[in-house]
Amino acid sequence: MVKLNASTLTSFGPSVSVPSYDPRTLKCGIVHFGVGGFHRSHQAMYLDRLLNAGGSQEWAICGVGVLPSDARMRDVLADQNNLYTLVTKAPDGHQEARVIGSVAQFLFAPDSPGAVIEKLADPETRIVSLTVTEGGYSVNNATGQFEPSSADIQHDLQPDATPRTVFGFVTEGLRRRRALGLAPFTVMSCDNMQGNGHVAQHAVTSFARLKDPELGEWVAQNVAFPNSMVDRITPVTTDQSRREVSAEYGVEDEWPVIAESFTQWVLEDQFTLGRPALETVGVQVVSDVEPYELMKLRLLNASHQALSYLGLLAGYTYVHEVCQQPLFVQFLLDYMEHEATPTLKPVPGINLGEYRHELIDRFASPAIQDTLARLIFDASERIPKFLLPVVRDQLASGGGVAHAALVVASWAVYVEAVGTGRFPALQDLRAEALSQAVGRESGQPGAFLDLTEIFGDLGQNERFKAAYLDARESLTVNGPLGALQALEHEKSRCQIKASM
Repeated sequence: MVKLNASTLTSFGPSVSVPSYDPRTLKCGIVHFGVGGFHRSHQAMYLDRLLNAGGSQEWAICGVGVLPSDARMRDVLADQNNLYTLVTKAPDGHQEARVIGSVAQFLFAPDSPGAVIEKLADPETRIVSLTVTEGGYSVNNATGQFEPSSADIQHDLQPDATPRTVFGFVTEGLRRRRALGLAPFTVMSCDNMQGNGHVAQHAVTSFARLKDPELGEWVAQNVAFPNSMVDRITPVTTDQSRREVSAEYGVEDEWPVIAESFTQWVLEDQFTLGRPALETVGVQVVSDVEPYELMKLRLLNASHQALSYLGLLAGYTYVHEVCQQPLFVQFLLDYMEHEATPTLKPVPGINLGEYRHELIDRFASPAIQDTLARLIFDASERIPKFLLPVVRDQLASGGGVAHAALVVASWAVYVEAVGTGRFPALQDLRAEALSQAVGRESGQPGAFLDLTEIFGDLGQNERFKAAYLDARESLTVNGPLGALQALEHEKSRCQIKASM
């Protein structure tokens, strides 16, 4: 077994691909906030692929961590000269391992906020990218408004404050560039949200206007915020992941990344200071991302929410366990075909029927070992962005919402079960509000839907509320599997009736 660092790159066997370029010679044209597993399996992988293909060495990444928990990433990357191992696994069991060298630097903002600001103001920095989670933009799901209420944002809005948040750092970096007469960098969101570029623009511009109205207007007029769709299932790294990389590839890596073999990145071609030639390494660079992002969010991401709560209530732990059960598979396919797909726009180059079945194959792969617990993290941010837009569009068009209603009902039943100690505590920013809402349901049926910060006015929609209450009752009477069977039976009954 060989410890991974710059001095050992030539020590690995042929089963491990290593950079063909010298990571020590790279220049950081990209600053990235949020160096987690997904970023390292996706955007950093594409940049590594580009560098291996002989692409310009000015497009390496300087990672930035702003949270206290990012200190461990700082220590691991420092110990490994910013190198890490990416292992990808296909549904047929084929695996590939490669050492990624495109992250050339990492800055832990609490250690040296000034160094982060200097990096943002550096003329070599041309793109600032973000994977800060769906809830990291402080935008209210119901109103769409930027909410500057957190203590850290309020701190950053004070005159001459040393930044603590992504908004504070990005805005200060832009302010410095404006003062120096430099063109602004592009802000590129890679988070799972519809119109993620628009959301990032709204959040950053709103913060900048609160900080300095004139600067905010300059940001609104001059900074590019391209939209993107990103896709690669990347479970959390575990001790088992580390042991596996060590045993199978002889690499001692403190923080490897395990991911599925499938990967997709669709990117809007809107940049202020140029961009890497990503289209040469498999990225779809397009003028309109929306059809692709709607497809992914409403089919893949919403299906993850659809299977998670029902799966957990049925006693499953892993995604592949759920998606190897015909009853769950049919439920997911019916949701995708009859409720989500009617809300989509035509997607250039994509056969949606094939895409839906490909998703099931990806979910059912036991190689990934993706946990249901990972998928329900911060559900109050995910469900409003992935599932509820489908509900709204279906209600507006007169389409069905029974499958989506069962997903929301299963979420409520799961929250209720957490309160009894059956499951671990909720990992959700709104955990207390969720628990209180389900607690009111016994005396006020449908109270869960009255959380307007999540559901907006959906709680006042009689058709959706009735579907939710029917699903809630079915779960209570029949259990999760029985509720799925009842829904399938109702579908069959309606099909027979329609054919008469």
